Amino acid sequence: MAARPEQDELDAELLRATARGDEAAFASLYDKFSPILFGLLLRILHSRAEAEDVLQEVFLQVWQQARAFDSSRGRAFTWLVTLARSRAIDRLRAAGSRDRAAQRSVEDAPTIAPQEDAADEVAIRGERAKVVRGALAELPEEQQQVLLLAYLDGMSQTEIAEAKNQPLGTVKTRTRAGLKKLSEMLRSKLGEYAV
Repeated sequence: MAARPEQDELDAELLRATARGDEAAFASLYDKFSPILFGLLLRILHSRAEAEDVLQEVFLQVWQQARAFDSSRGRAFTWLVTLARSRAIDRLRAAGSRDRAAQRSVEDAPTIAPQEDAADEVAIRGERAKVVRGALAELPEEQQQVLLLAYLDGMSQTEIAEAKNQPLGTVKTRTRAGLKKLSEMLRSKLGEYAV
């Protein structure tokens, strides 16, 4: 087993390679850290669905912002955990803010206003979910399957390869390609709200 400093340097190199657009390095980061980050997110959010959503956001952020990692300021693992924790806290704050705003609306506004606001919010969320489902449906079926297994079932790429009796490299390629294409589609359809 590699010594901790050597492992830290390997992890840092994976992030640097990801920053250069190396999809294999990104897949390795995902394989290594997604189960750990998912567990952390699940403990913070207490919701499998929320943890899955935030995990997807975290890895999208890693792909897009890996160049922000600075190994002189800390370990790659610490950077990834910090990203995940921050995203989870933001999600909790947003939920708390919505809850407080709804409570104030009930206390301060006419009865109809909170219901209209809630209906608008539900409609917006529903519309976003429809866009995401539509974008996912546009992916080739092989890419859809690996993304659903990874994000909805929490399976690692190795587990997916075993379950589907496919080479690990094939699963990694489909995951990378699917994430990249999904990210591009969502960015074009949702703009700034995609991530």
